[in-house]
Parts: sequence; structure tokens; C-alpha cells
Amino acid sequence: MVRAFVLLALGGADPPATPGHAPSSPAPCRLLYARTFGTPPRPGGPPRQRLRRKEELLAVARQVASQCQLLQSSLGRPSSPQLPQLPDEPISLQDAPGGLFQLPPGDPFPERTTVAWLSVLALAFALVCDPQENLSLAEITLRRLAPRLLVSLRLLGPGADVLLRPETADLLLDRLLPHGQMLFLNERFLQAMDREMGIKASR
Repeated sequence: MVRAFVLLALGGADPPATPGHAPSSPAPCRLLYARTFGTPPRPGGPPRQRLRRKEELLAVARQVASQCQLLQSSLGRPSSPQLPQLPDEPISLQDAPGGLFQLPPGDPFPERTTVAWLSVLALAFALVCDPQENLSLAEITLRRLAPRLLVSLRLLGPGADVLLRPETADLLLDRLLPHGQMLFLNERFLQAMDREMGIKASR
């Protein structure tokens, strides 16, 4: 089962120091959207539970951002906090970098989990999965979700300020990840869903 889905704007690498000034801190990542599945209630009232869940998802987002930046740095392509203009036409995710890493128990979920992530432009998409989940299917699911969510993003201005239509994200997750269950879906189903939702996504 998938425990959570997160979409984040990646922060940048350490900016170069200006002569005569202390080095600036790297731009932090920013959580744009998150959703949890099948999570048992925690002790405390609803406000405390929501705050704790937000802290857990932020912790996941920071680790995803760190993994993305490490990979980009190893490839000689330091990440930038500046989100380029989102294309009007669907983009290919064939060569989009991604990976897997494990979170030990308590960091932040009670049980050990595996995170599958995919980086596109200055954004990252991630699924937090139970250890026994099919990780190949998790990667396929991310590559189906990412282009469809990209067309729901709107730039608010220069930099990494973006707006996501949450109702579109909710609907997509209800179709592609019902109750946190990953599905083997054929192309005909995906095309019918895209037509119904008015989505023009890359294949």
C-alpha cells in the first residue's frame, strides 16, 4: 500500500558566497501538495494530528529534495530553485531522473517505508510505500501522475511560486491510487480518463 504522495518544489543548492558577505543558506524545498492514505488515528485532537502529519510529510519532502540534489550534483547539474516556464505542450518524462530510498521506523512513519521519487524541472513527485510494495509499479505510477499533475500547475510569477489545483490532484489520485492501492492500468483506461478530465498528458 502507498502511505503518502507528496509533490514539492525543490530548493536550490548552496548559492555562491558574495565577497564580503556570509554565504547564503540554500533555498528550502516547499511542499505544494500532499495526501496520506490509510493512516490510523494518532493520539491528540484533530488540530494536533494535522500538525503532526504536516511535520511528517515535510520531513519526507526534505529527504526527497536532498536525494534529488545529490543525484543532480553527481551528474554535474546542480539544482536550481528557479522553476522554468512550464511548457504549454506535454513534455516527455522518458529521461526524468528518479530513485528509491528507505526511511527507517520512526523517521517519520512508525514502520519502515520505501520512497520512490521522480524529478521533473524543479519539482519532485514521491510515493511513500510499504516495504513489500511493487516498486516497479510505483515508478510507473509516478510517471503516469507527473505529466498529468504538471498540466494542473500554474506559475504565479518568476521563481518557484506555483499554484496547484488541488481538486484536480485529488481526482487524479482517486483514479490512479484509489485508497492508496496502485493499479495495473492499460492505455485505453488512461486515455478515457484524460478525455473525461480534459487532460493532455505526455505518453
